[in-house]
Amino acid sequence: MAEPDVLSPAAPYGMPEKRRAITVAARRVFGREGYTRASVDAIAAEAGVSKRTIYNHFTDKENLFLSVALEGATEVTETIAEIMDRHLRKIVDLEADLVAFGLDRVAAVSARPDHFALVRTIQAEAPRIPAKVLAAWKEAGPLTAHLRLAPYLSRIAERGLLVIEDADEAANHFNLLTITDVNQRSFFGAIPLPEGEVERIVTNGVRTFLRLYRA
Repeated sequence: MAEPDVLSPAAPYGMPEKRRAITVAARRVFGREGYTRASVDAIAAEAGVSKRTIYNHFTDKENLFLSVALEGATEVTETIAEIMDRHLRKIVDLEADLVAFGLDRVAAVSARPDHFALVRTIQAEAPRIPAKVLAAWKEAGPLTAHLRLAPYLSRIAERGLLVIEDADEAANHFNLLTITDVNQRSFFGAIPLPEGEVERIVTNGVRTFLRLYRA
């Protein structure tokens, strides 16, 4: 029998409320115990379902981990897309708008603690997570974050507010100076930073970015 494709989460097996309970429980257990230590038994107990029910919805632990990781990445990506459009579609005050955008992106992390606990698991256990699962997650979320920001920066540059030769590189610099800096210092929200410290990091990051790229 052919090996199931780990990149294709199993099709829903009826009872969507059960499937949802499983994914919520799996996100918590994977985030709490890590990928290697988490067991299907523990996830079943957390979800209040049998192991058989889990296997009816997901082919194996890899498939379940991939499903919850991609679901979380997709939700965060959609949220950030809305934040980008709200702050960057129409620039009134470049520095203020970029700072507001950065602060809202930081808030999106604290609003999804279970997902970012899973992100910490992925970072800590990357060598032990199946390569296909890791690649699919990176493609769905963090690996492409700068690609979604780049078009906004290009449009701002077209207005003469920025001078950019490579929009993808500029977007990556912006992320590193703001959201990535906060995430690394706070371990993706595990050790929350004081609000004033977050604002200081984002504001200084934006000002450094503008020293590099402002017209």
